This record gives sequence, C-alpha cells and structure tokens, in this order.
Amino acid sequence: MRRGRAAAHGYDQAVRRGAAIILAGALLVAAGCGSDREAETPAACLSPASTFLDALEAAPEDVRLEGSTPISDCLVPGQDGGPLATTGQAMVEAANNLNRDVRRSFQREEMIELGYLIGAVQRGAAETEGIHEDLVRRLDAAARYAGDDEVFPASFERAFGAGYAAGLERG
Repeated sequence: MRRGRAAAHGYDQAVRRGAAIILAGALLVAAGCGSDREAETPAACLSPASTFLDALEAAPEDVRLEGSTPISDCLVPGQDGGPLATTGQAMVEAANNLNRDVRRSFQREEMIELGYLIGAVQRGAAETEGIHEDLVRRLDAAARYAGDDEVFPASFERAFGAGYAAGLERG
C-alpha cells in the first residue's frame, strides 16, 4: 500500500506541477493579449463633436480624425471610463447634429455622413468584446430618430446605407 500511496503522491505532484505550468502560461498569454492594438484612446478621439463632423465631410471616402485616426480606432479594448465617456459624448452629439440636419434638409451628403459614423463605430465595437454595446445602441437611436410618429423615406435608407457600408468597411 505504501507503494500505491507514493505512486499516487508522485502523480498528484506531477498534475499540480503541470497545472501550475499551464496556469503560468495562460497568465503570460493573457498579459500579452491586446498588445498588438494600443489600449489607450487616440488623442484625436478625445476631440469635440465638431472634429468628428468636420472629418465626416469626407464620407463616403476615408474619414480620418485630425488627418490620420479612423473613427473605429476610437473604440479600444478595455477602454477606461473617462476616455470612453468623452469619445462617446462627442460621437452622440455628432450623430444628434447630423440627424437634426437630415430631418431639416434631407441632404444626401448628411445622410451618408450619419451612416458612415454608425458604420465606423460598429466596426470599432466589433473588435472590443462588447464593452461598447451601450454606445452603439445610443448612436443608432440618435441616428434613426425621425421625429414623433414619423418615418424616414426610402431615400434616407439608401443614402444612410451607403455611408454605413463605407464606414463599416474602412471607418
């Protein structure tokens, strides 16, 4: 029996040692995850809504904040609450302004810009493991508000859809 216990004891130690090695490896991998993409919000994304609106004038072509930052890069994995709030507020304000302008004038360019913003945010949120879901919902609601008991015409859906596809592809 002693021999059985010794063998069992050796087996238990080997299992514990193997589990410790696996755990240590998993921690190293987890620590390295996300290192390909910066965890900090780019400075251009911390700008006011007017910066987003100015950049969106390039839609459906590539839209870049301060000339180099895609809107999708404003949503980073593990984003801190402060930068997320600042960026989100600017994005929602931009969406509200564009929506207001669309409802007033029904200019195709503004519809495309609004769609691009939503598509670019969707693109960025898709890479962040769900932490931006509330922002995405708020932006979508801001973009699609047509007024009390109103519905946007098909022309809005076509132009918004073209902008959305461009933002999703390269936003």
